[in-house]
Amino acid sequence: DGQEVLTASDDGCAKLWSAASGECLRSFEGHRGSECRAVFSPDGQEVLTASDDGCAKLWSAASGECLRSFEGHRGSECRAVFSPDGQEVLT
Repeated sequence: DGQEVLTASDDGCAKLWSAASGECLRSFEGHRGSECRAVFSPDGQEVLTASDDGCAKLWSAASGECLRSFEGHRGSECRAVFSPDGQEVLT
């Protein structure tokens, strides 16, 4: 809806910001490496992050709680996207 901005950083943390005020609304912390990617689900209810720690994580956009971790890649995990219906993720 353009009200919030999602960023990913080398510090291993993604952040959700108010586009109007620039205030940090929420942090998504838990990766052991740099975060390369952070995207909203199609409905905006979840955030998907990918990191060079070989892991992708699914988060609640509202609470910042980690809902699920996707592990198993042997190298950097720098790409992650939702399917158009938001029911699957591709890493």
